Amino acid sequence: MALFILRRLGAAVIVLFLGSVLVFLGVRALPGDPARVLAGQEATPEAIAAIRHDYGLDRPLPVQYAQWAGKALTGDFGRSTQDRLPVAHILTQRLPVTIELSVLAMIVAVGVGVTAGVVAATRRGRFADHVATGFGLVGLSVPHFWLGILGILLFSVRLHWLPASGYVPFTGDPGGNLERMLLPALVLGTGFAAVLMRQTRSAMLESLSADYVRTARAKGLPERSVVGVHALRNSLTTVVTVLGLQLGALISGAVVTEQIFVIPGFGKLTVDAVVTRNYPVIQAVVLVTVAGYIAVNLLVDLAYGVLNPRVRLAGVADG
Repeated sequence: MALFILRRLGAAVIVLFLGSVLVFLGVRALPGDPARVLAGQEATPEAIAAIRHDYGLDRPLPVQYAQWAGKALTGDFGRSTQDRLPVAHILTQRLPVTIELSVLAMIVAVGVGVTAGVVAATRRGRFADHVATGFGLVGLSVPHFWLGILGILLFSVRLHWLPASGYVPFTGDPGGNLERMLLPALVLGTGFAAVLMRQTRSAMLESLSADYVRTARAKGLPERSVVGVHALRNSLTTVVTVLGLQLGALISGAVVTEQIFVIPGFGKLTVDAVVTRNYPVIQAVVLVTVAGYIAVNLLVDLAYGVLNPRVRLAGVADG
């Protein structure tokens, strides 16, 4: 198990390094001169040259990358070009908001998607299966922004059940926080739940037709035990895979959702940074997102080893 973990950690470090290089080069490839953006359109050539020198933009790209990566490892992402605040301070304020939204959306997605998938598989061809399949089709087809607008019109404007927008920190007002985060979490988690439902249903149908399930039923085990212990447990590998792969969609969906509900999270920070060409913030946001994506996929790989020992043994044998 230790060798399996070390191999996965080594692969994660390599991917993170390559990702940081792509982030650095991608920001440098954006149109426009960063020094002119920082100095303003009316700045003199001397002022632009001075800013380029202060920010190290006049140095070779490998030197710029080494300096940026070295500081990033210590948590120093520079200062925002808009308000001159440390980028790390901005991230520590915005990142928990998006993490909370993503966790709530994932709870909604797992609770609804896995449950609907199991029900659809155990009642294949019946009314419940048709309802769950229709839910999955609608969840995959409706965009987040449209679903968010409909949710605001229904639950906020017409029924007055939930606030239309805004954010309250959980530490200041837990009830108000959950009240304002519930609708965005439902909007963001719906599409994710649809994907989980379809994959869970497919995996469960395959498991329910396997020999070990027929053997368990022949032994007289209760149907709840057959479905919950034998079939569902062997289907969790597929569910975990979808959870890891859909993280990117969850993050991109958070960008749209936070814009609609005016939530000051990571997604809104990304959009604002791109609009204002705040290059230090763009670099930091994308790098942290890449690191988070790699970390989640690393956890997925480790979960494979726990759920299915054959994967762990195969990974060690390949080494």
